[in-house]
Amino acid sequence: MSDAIRILADLPPVQAARRGERPAVQIEDRVLTYAELERRSDQAAGLLAAAGARPGDRVAWLGRSTELFFEIFFGAAKARACLAPINARLAIPEIAFILADSDADLFFVTPEFFDCALQVAALVERPIRLIGVGGARPGFDSYEALRDAAPPLPATTPVVDDDVLQLYTSGTTGLPKGVRLNNRNYGAFLKLRTQVEGFNYGADDTVLVVMPLFHVAGTNISFSGLAAGGRVILLPEFRPAEALRLIEQERVAHVFLVPAMINMLLQTPEIETTDLSSLKTVAYGASPIGEAVLAQAKARFGCGFIQFYGMTETTGAGTYLAPDAHRGELLRSCGQAWPELQVRIVGDDGGEAAVGEIGEIGIKGDLVMAGYWNRPEATADTLSPDGWLRTGDAGYRDAQGYVFVHDRVKDMIVSGGENIYPAEVENAILGCPGVADAAVIGVPDERWGEAVKAIVVLAPGAAPDPEAVIAWARQRIAGFKAPKSVDFIEVLPRNASGKVLRRELRKPYWEGRDRLVG
Repeated sequence: MSDAIRILADLPPVQAARRGERPAVQIEDRVLTYAELERRSDQAAGLLAAAGARPGDRVAWLGRSTELFFEIFFGAAKARACLAPINARLAIPEIAFILADSDADLFFVTPEFFDCALQVAALVERPIRLIGVGGARPGFDSYEALRDAAPPLPATTPVVDDDVLQLYTSGTTGLPKGVRLNNRNYGAFLKLRTQVEGFNYGADDTVLVVMPLFHVAGTNISFSGLAAGGRVILLPEFRPAEALRLIEQERVAHVFLVPAMINMLLQTPEIETTDLSSLKTVAYGASPIGEAVLAQAKARFGCGFIQFYGMTETTGAGTYLAPDAHRGELLRSCGQAWPELQVRIVGDDGGEAAVGEIGEIGIKGDLVMAGYWNRPEATADTLSPDGWLRTGDAGYRDAQGYVFVHDRVKDMIVSGGENIYPAEVENAILGCPGVADAAVIGVPDERWGEAVKAIVVLAPGAAPDPEAVIAWARQRIAGFKAPKSVDFIEVLPRNASGKVLRRELRKPYWEGRDRLVG
């Protein structure tokens, strides 16, 4: 990385000066050049300042992937505001909670979510200014009109501790928490990405982004492509046949896929005839992957595969398994620590665990988040005073420093790259007529890595009705969080303090299988 790109706000002006007329972001038949990205992000910064956004303010986003996202993101960074993209797959009450929690009063929305945004804004107690991005609708101001009328914001000096991106992650209580990622975090990311296989893109490379831009993988892959001066192609909705077409037609060099996507590509008929020779790397992570799927993918794609293990709270960084380490026993590993990042295994006594001993994985370094937005207690529970982040994952390390994830301390379920917390799903199920008690676990799923299963205790006289339980939950939480299957049991196993023993519930479903964690 050039020293000229120290933080994300430096990226548009530096690349505009170097390669202004080259494409920065492409989607369908629309192309945004680096010069246009610089000019329009200046105007977006002016728009935000004129709308009252001050340094430190959150600006909310709800929408599909589009080149206009990057105008607004870099505009916010230049104005020293912080963009807070919201997971578009969430239910309306969940989106409303996040919007209220963020304190944002400027809400940028793409047309697909206009109806949703109106309902969300009605649930938030403060006034919300709705700004339509890429379309018009009564009740929404036009982003393009406001942008074009705004004078560019005079150059400011961003501060290293300025938050630039706030991504929300669910917690074990079911309440989403805003992860504060600042200029220090992304300055370290921009520096270290050139030293990590899978992020060290070149200026002539085309990078395909299929992950949503409310996900740290989507933003990081995009920022890496732009920092390299390459071309970023967006695919707003993952359609396997279309992804394959783009790889061949656009000569894609790099892509990040969750394992469920890899499996879907392998099952798509077009995989047999698609020219994949342009691919240099396929990065993967965010959920479990089966060794058979990985072996098949390596053989068919014919390029280097890199596994990433990390969290939103670590700017997506942690460990990586390089292509030449995809062999033998290391296939069960999530790799070694990123350069300049410390990864340790903490034993029950709070000290460093011995080689091969299972403990909680901890991560420390400049990539670790500033904290959770307005959640000091949650921050204190996750970050130690000396900067170590508790991942909530249990694992061990071998003598060469390779990390192996053993299980999840927090019982989190990862399905198709989405984090799902049992407590949230259980809260949605309880109250369903006929349900006396319920616990939620993740079970093996060949397509999604893990699937959500509800274990239900029926009320006296109630008849088993799995579909009714599933439908009840889907009315209250996002569809991807709702259980995909329901089993019934006489009584839930609990310990002396009353905590459900989910490990006991999981045991019969995972018998004879490794519970791989990505």
